[in-house]
Amino acid sequence: MSNVLTSAWRIARRELRGGVAGFRIFLLCLALGVAAIAGVGSVRVAISDGLAREGATILGGDAEMSFTYRFASPQERAFMQATGARVSETVDFRSMIVKGDGRGLTQVRGVDDLYPLIGSVTLAPAMPIAEALADNGIVMDPILIARMDLKIGDQVGLGTATLTLRAALEVEPDAAGSGFGLGPRSLVSMSSLDGSGLLAPGTLFDSQYRLDLPEDTDLGALEARALEAFRDTGLRWRDARNAAPGIAEFVERIGAFLVLVGLAGLAVGGVGVSAAVRAYLDRKTPVIATLKTLGAEGRVIFAAYLMQIGVLGAVGIALGLILGAIVPLLLAPLIAAQLPIPVAFGVSAGPLLEAALYGALTALIFTLWPLARTREVRAAALFRDASGPSRALPSWGMLILIAMLVLLLVGLSMWLSGIPTLALYSAGGILGALAILTGAAWGVRRLARGLARAHWVRGRTGLRLALGAVGGPGGDATSVVLSLGLGLTVLAAVGQIDTNLRAAITQDLPQEAPSYFFVDIQNDQLPAFLKRVTTDPAVRRVDSAPMLRGVITRINGIPARDVAGDHWVLQGDRGLTYSTLPPKGTTVTEGAWWAENHAGPPEISFAAEEAEEMGIGLGDALTINILGRDITATITSLREVDFSNAGIGFILVMSPNALAGAPHTHIATVYAEEAAEAAILRDVAGDAPNITAIRVRDGIALVTEALQGLAAATSYGAAATLLTGFIVLIGAAAAGERARVFEAAVLKTLGATRATILASFALRSAMLGAAAGTVAICAGALAGWAVMTFVMDGTYRFEWISATAIILGGAMATLLAGLAFAWRPLAARPAGVLRAKE
Repeated sequence: MSNVLTSAWRIARRELRGGVAGFRIFLLCLALGVAAIAGVGSVRVAISDGLAREGATILGGDAEMSFTYRFASPQERAFMQATGARVSETVDFRSMIVKGDGRGLTQVRGVDDLYPLIGSVTLAPAMPIAEALADNGIVMDPILIARMDLKIGDQVGLGTATLTLRAALEVEPDAAGSGFGLGPRSLVSMSSLDGSGLLAPGTLFDSQYRLDLPEDTDLGALEARALEAFRDTGLRWRDARNAAPGIAEFVERIGAFLVLVGLAGLAVGGVGVSAAVRAYLDRKTPVIATLKTLGAEGRVIFAAYLMQIGVLGAVGIALGLILGAIVPLLLAPLIAAQLPIPVAFGVSAGPLLEAALYGALTALIFTLWPLARTREVRAAALFRDASGPSRALPSWGMLILIAMLVLLLVGLSMWLSGIPTLALYSAGGILGALAILTGAAWGVRRLARGLARAHWVRGRTGLRLALGAVGGPGGDATSVVLSLGLGLTVLAAVGQIDTNLRAAITQDLPQEAPSYFFVDIQNDQLPAFLKRVTTDPAVRRVDSAPMLRGVITRINGIPARDVAGDHWVLQGDRGLTYSTLPPKGTTVTEGAWWAENHAGPPEISFAAEEAEEMGIGLGDALTINILGRDITATITSLREVDFSNAGIGFILVMSPNALAGAPHTHIATVYAEEAAEAAILRDVAGDAPNITAIRVRDGIALVTEALQGLAAATSYGAAATLLTGFIVLIGAAAAGERARVFEAAVLKTLGATRATILASFALRSAMLGAAAGTVAICAGALAGWAVMTFVMDGTYRFEWISATAIILGGAMATLLAGLAFAWRPLAARPAGVLRAKE
């Protein structure tokens, strides 16, 4: 064995002295794919490291205990005071800023004298936050100030309180950890909220308590103690280890998804690798035949070229890793400027190692297939004008090895991505797309071969020559359709998903959604509110319901998480209501609604779909903590709940006697003509300034903006895949240039003009590009349908505009690549070319 390897390395070393001619596309495809994965991984790690390093600043303390619709109890306050050196109390809620006839939704944070425990607030004009909030002061986000045309020193209304605008809020140190808000931020002091009517019992607010802990505090142990003592009272815990869980999870998910898109790019690059290796070995056929004539064994030749390609593959991977490490560092200022959190850029080994593994496996998988053909070269090829080995399948042993490497690559992507199900589906999609495109390439060749013999083609010399070239042996149909088709498939899938998501938000939802959500309507304010909106001829529908929040703590006396796991219904508090009769439009799927005068044990109507997911049903008893009080009720009915229309929908509806005496407010949805929205808002806010109005169109705009960022990120990944496909396309065109030179020489000898030959080259390129684009649209539409139906749980509609653009783009790309390498064949003199073949 050592003699085989020694001989193989000697041959490989001598071959490598000839340079990398013929392997530029190989190196470029591999480097781009590895760089994309390494770059995405590096940015993901930079964000994660920034979150970990600045966790306390992002959170506003070393740890945070928060509660919904209530302040901490004396027992909870005592626990915090005994644990932390300092405890800062804040409150967070939505409300309306009022200035004359102007109304603006804002996310209000009431703060105490210790805020912020960690970090600092930056204001314009510069001043301490305590000074700005003294004597009923308020600071606002510049966006809100501009939107309401305010000036420093203006008086504004917040609930029943009158406040003075002292400064613009430029930097809020704990903004990234605050989560999603529907309105720009305003800061006020807790004392300014006294008597404002905004924090009455039953109103919607969150209280947060930030703890400044000793340096040696074990955060994990402290969290366990706090949750053991207060989980059933609705406590939510965060600490510096995971200060912004929503951002961290989003970054992890989008990063993992982009790595999967990068793998698609690597697959496209793999097609280029395979084509480059095949073209290189075809040119080396005389060398291989000579080696066999001199007695070299097939395994020696195989090992020699595997070593040679392995060395070049290592170079390509190294180039990709260098790019993947350097580019994020160069773009660090731009990336950091677009993120609301600190980012710690640096060179991290983890993403680079992951990218190297993916690159090495991809290169090996796509190299072994053409490399196995070296065994088929016979010594007789040295004495014949052979174009290369046959195109038979590799041996069964080689096929099994390739299959095992593919399984290893899929397994690594499932393990390293952190989203194994999506990784598996993505890998299946890529392999399926490759299979479809391979079949499509075979079909295109068969169709072209048949059309070339058709009667209607006779007399159209350029078209017939193009069809014959596409359908004939040794053509580049497979390389073009695979490389360009896979890149276009990824782009088509992203385009279809993006368009359908945008349509669901910007087209479908506004036709069904209410104009406003009104919250914090007090019981004594409800009659006047309903009179105002129901008597307005521009209002077509009004829905209202009592509103409370509660935490499901136990199911049949067992801790809820022990029964239903980490289901989203159990993650924090849930909205709930009570109703004597089934709400309008309710469909009860199992059980029966309670009687109108029900006075027995408390009963619950639960959402049917969520009940099935949680493994609960009729007869199960739920214990719900509402404002610190445990209420146990039995599920007596299940019903359908539709959240897709943005109307009022509750997972939990309880019998009225279960909540008798519990402080609560009401929520309402108003469906009105857009022209009447401003008057409704002005009148409601004027009569009851504590009521908060949330304009649904504004919420849709925020969701659309977030979607645009997500679509942009995925589009960049798809564009990188397409770029790799275009490079492979150029490589295929370059590899076929010599064949086209000979073809042009023969055609000229037979009397063909340059125009006819050029038309033939252009038509074959355009046909292959159009074929690749058409197949890509079919595969991309299938992927888009699957994602929208099974992942997004939405509806799917085929989008024609991007589909047409992709088909035309594919045809144009191949046409340009083909024409770029058509001038040398057109300029070649037939005599010189044909003499070289003698």
